[in-house]
Amino acid sequence: MKGFIFKSPSILKKFLLINLVIFVIIGLFTIFYLKSIQPNLIKNKSVNHIKIINNTVDHINRLNINFEKKEINTFLLSIRFLFQNLDRVQFFDNEFQLIGDTDTLDLDPRSFSRNLAITEQTIGLSEKKDENILNVDGNDNKDKFRIIDIAKEYESSKNFGKPITLAKQYNNNFNVFTIKNVIKNEENVGFIIISESSNEIRTAINERKNFILRTVFIAGLVLFVFSFVLNKYFLKPIKNLVDYTKSIKEKETSYYNLKKFIKRKDEIGQLSNSLNEMTEDLYKRINIAETFSSDLVHEIRNPLASLKSASEIIGETEDSAKRLKLIKIISHDVERIERLITDYSQMLKDEAALSREKMKKINIVPIVRSVVDDFNNISNSKNNVKVKLNIVSSNKSEIFILGLENRIEQILANLLDNSISFSPPNSEIIVSIIKEKKNVKMTVEDQGFGFKEKNTNKIFERFYSNRPEKFGEHSGLGLNIVRNLVEVHGGSIIASNRLSGKGAKVDINFPELLVN
Repeated sequence: MKGFIFKSPSILKKFLLINLVIFVIIGLFTIFYLKSIQPNLIKNKSVNHIKIINNTVDHINRLNINFEKKEINTFLLSIRFLFQNLDRVQFFDNEFQLIGDTDTLDLDPRSFSRNLAITEQTIGLSEKKDENILNVDGNDNKDKFRIIDIAKEYESSKNFGKPITLAKQYNNNFNVFTIKNVIKNEENVGFIIISESSNEIRTAINERKNFILRTVFIAGLVLFVFSFVLNKYFLKPIKNLVDYTKSIKEKETSYYNLKKFIKRKDEIGQLSNSLNEMTEDLYKRINIAETFSSDLVHEIRNPLASLKSASEIIGETEDSAKRLKLIKIISHDVERIERLITDYSQMLKDEAALSREKMKKINIVPIVRSVVDDFNNISNSKNNVKVKLNIVSSNKSEIFILGLENRIEQILANLLDNSISFSPPNSEIIVSIIKEKKNVKMTVEDQGFGFKEKNTNKIFERFYSNRPEKFGEHSGLGLNIVRNLVEVHGGSIIASNRLSGKGAKVDINFPELLVN
């Protein structure tokens, strides 16, 4: 059964099938319950009937009443209070002759019967549930049903001597009969049959049946509505998300649009938004890899062409000066290719590491101070360029952002490397950390020649380098790596010339991490 239920891949089909199984189980228990109601209610009647019959027999024996018509009728008048809650009590002798009947006494009928003006539809009778309870098939033809037949059938049954209760539906009424033989002086002298109209039993059964039917209908309606909502608002969107991922996997040119799901504020909307962002990031990385590879090939092609030309010429010339010059060109081009490959390899490693590293709350002040101290120690032996740290904040020891400590170090180190390479000897570089309302700004200002480019965004492009005097000594990837790392931290970077005096200025804005 378990394999059958979960064979279908559809969640909706599984849901409906499981609910169907539950409904069937509940239905079987309901049928069993409905079948057990009638015998239980009849048994309650039977207990009362048997108690009255035993009391009556005790009175007959105690008063030594002969089991004949005259004495029985006198007896009935004297103990009529025993039968006030019953419809009819009949006495039969051994010849099945009626010798006493509460319906034939000239008394107030309210003493012996109740008029239950209840009209209900006919229901089936339950199976035997107790050895003292028998059920008779219903028959609406009064002429074919005689109470005396009950006495005759009782006398020939194996239960003779025990009180027996049975149910009968006729004349659109549900009746309960209890019969027992009367023993006097160790001899059977006749029978007592109690008849009671019990339409309340049928009413109770119908009420329970109607309640169950209403409950089943409401449950089915709720299930239908829930299935509709489940399919429309959950399962169908999930299927569309699956189709979306399949279209990406199968490299289809057009894939499912998730805009209508992204607008949702629930978990489906969050999942759609995450899938959409992941897909865009994936395609972005693919495009970056393709562009980067083509740019790398283009950058390597030039030194390779130079190498080819130099290697061809060096084999044809015998001038030692020219040969030495060509050897330097070859060595320079090899170093350039090696630098490009090394920087490219490092960039790929950095991107792979970024995808695995998890950002955390970090204090940017000690990180920046450590990098500045390291560069001051290095610059003392190189052009004597000093790096100065300036912190603009009410708390100069703690400024928090969400980021990666080693990547913040890499950003600042690359910027300082670039600034030092453009700075004249004995100059100064100022690194500032400024805490603003909603972000943290880090600036690097040098005293070099500034940017010649009108569009300073160019300096962050891959392989871009504006160093004619140092051609081939830089791969042009340093500032591009800086921009990528800043974007990973959710920040922005802007390059400009200083307004006061010579030099360049680079501003980086990081989102501030609020600390409670």
